Amino acid sequence: MKQPFGVILAGGQARRMGGGDKALLQLGGTTLLELVIERLEPQVAGLCLNANGDSARFGQIGHDVVADSIGGFVGPLAGVLAGLDWAAEQGAETVVSVAADTPFFPCDLTPRLMMAADNMTHPLALAATDGRHPTFGIWPVALRDDLRAALQGGLRKVVAWTDQHHAAAASFEVGSFDPFFNINTPEDLAQAERYL
Repeated sequence: MKQPFGVILAGGQARRMGGGDKALLQLGGTTLLELVIERLEPQVAGLCLNANGDSARFGQIGHDVVADSIGGFVGPLAGVLAGLDWAAEQGAETVVSVAADTPFFPCDLTPRLMMAADNMTHPLALAATDGRHPTFGIWPVALRDDLRAALQGGLRKVVAWTDQHHAAAASFEVGSFDPFFNINTPEDLAQAERYL
């Protein structure tokens, strides 16, 4: 399997944070987005950011910004699809997705997802600790039209689609905290500062 490309999912509305871009929140003197890029970039052949609205607000990141092609903020699968469409233009076979609000995800995420999906016709795997983390996965470009049709048909739940395609699970250990801890509220941001 060729080295995957990456997509950082930042297309949500951040309602529990009062709106705005969670990816641009400060943590330890830098943005969540910069922390996520720093962690993902060495693991992928190239990466893009999935975000909706004016892409100029991310102008400083030095990576492509791709919007959902399915309108109406339908959830993370729309961001995965945007990443798959972008990766197809780069000649990629797979994409690894990560969430922009999860700055501590494992530094070996990509190789572990690739191992979990090894020998599958269409490599598809989600990260898991105590449960699955549906915004952290490896996705085959070959299934992007299937995903597009599912979204156009009203499917929204990530695991509903991944289960249809017998997605594997890549298991990760929980140390002093879950590496997939994500920041949804101001309290979570304060907790992340303590973890940092």
